[in-house]
Amino acid sequence: MAQDKSFLDDIYTAEGGESMRRYYDDWADSYDADLRENDYRTPGRCARALAAHLGDKDAPILDFACGTGISGVALKETGFTTIDGTDISEGMLEKARAKGPYRDLYVAEADSVLDTGLRRYDAIAAVGAIGAGAAPAENIDAAIASLAPGGIFVVSLNDHTLEDPDFEARLTSAVSEGRVEKLLAEDGEHLPEIDLGARVWVVRKL
Repeated sequence: MAQDKSFLDDIYTAEGGESMRRYYDDWADSYDADLRENDYRTPGRCARALAAHLGDKDAPILDFACGTGISGVALKETGFTTIDGTDISEGMLEKARAKGPYRDLYVAEADSVLDTGLRRYDAIAAVGAIGAGAAPAENIDAAIASLAPGGIFVVSLNDHTLEDPDFEARLTSAVSEGRVEKLLAEDGEHLPEIDLGARVWVVRKL
């Protein structure tokens, strides 16, 4: 268990790029157990928040930086049926593939910003995926751009991430500029066993 805790403790200061990819590859085998040990609440919170604002359960959803697929399972259990996932870590994606909730899974470049090409999703979920020790803030704007008109973006920002104002500022700017409508910004538990919270945002693309 000491090794698992070190992965979780160190992730918020981990470097990006290929170093980040290797970090998550190394963590893949113990990732689920580590988060389960700390009572990971955010996937369920985000899935329920999305379900409250997206009635079409067959709508195509992208699970951004999906990791081992914990978030995809939460989305499936909430009733969603058409879920794609992307992540920088092939090790994490191997675990996600075994869980079975995804239509399609693909590896992202370690230093890239989300680019879905011509595909536009009715919803994008970024569950514990953008912030300190995860994907950079630019992905908030990229996710919004990758939504179909009227599409829903749900993103969690944990307490460490909220210490950097740039992340939430990208959401508030999108609201003030009329790119999205704010539907929810709710504080709650993230990893309660280590007393870490997260704010879940939900916005609709205008």
